[in-house]
Amino acid sequence: MTRDNDRYVVRPGRLSDATALARLHASVQLQSVTAGQPHPGIAAWVEDLFDGHPSVVPDDFLVAEDTATGRPVASLVGLRQNWSLAGVQLPVAQVELVGTAPQHRGNRLTEHLFAALHQRYALDGVPVQVIEGIPYFYRRLGYDYALANDGACSVPSSALPVAAQDRSDNRGASMTVRPATAADANALADIDRRLAGCNALVCPRDATVWRYEITGRGPADIARRVVAVLAHDAEVLGYLVHGARLSATGELVVVAAACQRPADWPRAAAVMHTHLGHVGRQYEASAGHPFTAVRPILDPEHPLARLGPPGVPRRPRGWYVRTGDPVELLARLLPLLRERWRTADLRWPEPALTIDTYGRAARLEFTDGELSAVTALRGAVSPATDPGTHAAIPPGGLLHLALGHRTLPDVLGSWPDCLLRDRVTEQFLTAAFPRVPVRVWPRN
Repeated sequence: MTRDNDRYVVRPGRLSDATALARLHASVQLQSVTAGQPHPGIAAWVEDLFDGHPSVVPDDFLVAEDTATGRPVASLVGLRQNWSLAGVQLPVAQVELVGTAPQHRGNRLTEHLFAALHQRYALDGVPVQVIEGIPYFYRRLGYDYALANDGACSVPSSALPVAAQDRSDNRGASMTVRPATAADANALADIDRRLAGCNALVCPRDATVWRYEITGRGPADIARRVVAVLAHDAEVLGYLVHGARLSATGELVVVAAACQRPADWPRAAAVMHTHLGHVGRQYEASAGHPFTAVRPILDPEHPLARLGPPGVPRRPRGWYVRTGDPVELLARLLPLLRERWRTADLRWPEPALTIDTYGRAARLEFTDGELSAVTALRGAVSPATDPGTHAAIPPGGLLHLALGHRTLPDVLGSWPDCLLRDRVTEQFLTAAFPRVPVRVWPRN
């Protein structure tokens, strides 16, 4: 519990805060949509977060309380989850529901809440925090746009197939897409376990989380998504996750799609798009406006987007990302870095490779040319001229590299103060940090 002055105290959330925080956030979030009225979907989401969400306990909320009244006047929540970066588990906290009551704005409460949040995660060993939000604002709090989000073409409703022609399966039956049930949770978790080993950044769900996504949220929860399964007879081959209603512009949003076997994608994409067209037309009747398009919140190279009907290109959006300690992040990625160098048949010729981040440095230690440890040490006074420094990379640049958002040539082109000692260092770091597809549907 911390105080920033005599008027406010920042403390962990309590179960008894549920009603007050639901009311607070309903009155400050998405007010442009509700013309200043409380947003029922936001209220329902907050209530669900307090009521059995698998990634949140009340303590995960941080609350700024007015000491004069004892009431919460600002808060945020961190949803803890484990992502997988090319097979390496990465603890992540997704920050949501950042809001302050209008009459208490201007008191730096958001800044104090984030300071408490970052201190908590430094102690708990959660190296990465992500958030979507106001353009530029979170840069002031140490975040950077370091993950791509979206970018796949929107498919006009008129371009969607009406009926799938899938009779090629030699087992005599076609693929279908049907609503998921709680009984599918284990099969869906198994698909995610396989995806977690692929060369991508993913947010795998276990059976408990899948059951929550399928049956655990209230119908009004703005974060609720509809889960469907791709099936052949009783076998679950994949999944498709989309919005529970049309957007204000008539779009049906798709947030995730996966196949157990990559070879199934050409047929699966056609069946999924047919299903999305059917769902969109169903939603149209209750939306009060036309179904205009399917909008995948996926990267352009996702198989569902790449193998689907032609659409309208969209500019990728970005997630803000922060790491309090880039060296710790590299240490967590040690097995992945070692494997990438093995695959490239590269062996480091010295006992260590030092990457300075203009303050702290990472010492990558090698045994017989293979990475064996990553330790932190004090950075050089002048990394650009220090003979023991192999690379000087600003913390933001190293974060982009570590998450696969940018390659080394990208960072060299964008950060003039990214400096390499020689061509051997450049070769090693280029192999260590390839671009990685983002296939994340976070557990909000």
